[in-house]
Amino acid sequence: MVPVQSHHDGARRPAGPGLGRRALLTGAAALATAGAIGASSGCSRVAAADTGDGGDLLGQLRARGTVRLGIAGEQPYGYIGKDGEVTGSAPAIAARIFRRLGVERVEPFPTEFGSLIFGLNSLQFDVVAAGMYITPERCGQVIFADPEYQMKDAFIVARGNPKKLHTYADVARAGARLATGIGYAEIDYAKAAGVKHIDTLPDQLAGLLAVEQGRVDVFAGTAVTVRNVVRQTRSTKAEATGEVTPLVDGKPVVDAGGFAFRRPERNLRDAFNRELHKMKRSGELLQVMRPFGFTEQQMTKLTAEEKCRS
Repeated sequence: MVPVQSHHDGARRPAGPGLGRRALLTGAAALATAGAIGASSGCSRVAAADTGDGGDLLGQLRARGTVRLGIAGEQPYGYIGKDGEVTGSAPAIAARIFRRLGVERVEPFPTEFGSLIFGLNSLQFDVVAAGMYITPERCGQVIFADPEYQMKDAFIVARGNPKKLHTYADVARAGARLATGIGYAEIDYAKAAGVKHIDTLPDQLAGLLAVEQGRVDVFAGTAVTVRNVVRQTRSTKAEATGEVTPLVDGKPVVDAGGFAFRRPERNLRDAFNRELHKMKRSGELLQVMRPFGFTEQQMTKLTAEEKCRS
């Protein structure tokens, strides 16, 4: 597994606006290959027995000098850049925080998004660093740091948005074919709105291609993900809509994403949280995330506890 190459205290340079389709496709292939290598490389696993004392994983990581990050190949959270290196907002944040916690190196462990929690709990890696939305269901399986961002959705649609798809309700009324990522929260939002035709695809690039080729009418993802892939591929056949607010039981939902830890490892989560809050207060968090497409409006004071209840 190749460690993330650092720049200015561990922040990776994001892929620039000229990132093309070939680079994205190559990156996706590299991510899959890296995941296969990581799964069979014999990296030592750290025990995580729940002794009720909050765990000692941080001490073990300091001794080892490395923390393994579970990522899922989704821009802008954690992905392969055009230089072949793993980049993204979550690895950049993790590199800074873990260095300050006395862990010098971060190693990416790529896997499918739907396998992240399983991989974490089966000790394949130490932390999920994939911008994972904090939901009550997931809170029953892992513990989260407080979210580093909040986010609404957006759609990829054909150029000109001929079906006028601006909300999930519009998709349902039009009988449009919607696709989203495997394990994405957008699946439930579409179902809640009455969308009947829902497909899942590996990532946002596959979604863009499906829209361009007319195989689906719309791809739903997080606003920053959707904007980035349309801009970076310079698509002439598809476009990103404005932000979409999902509704569940008639109530608007604003999602928030954070780092996930195994349930016994409360001490590590708490130490991570303390450093994260320092970055929030100083403005450093936005500084790290802005190059990946995040804005001040996506910074949040929400807590993991709040999102676990909602």
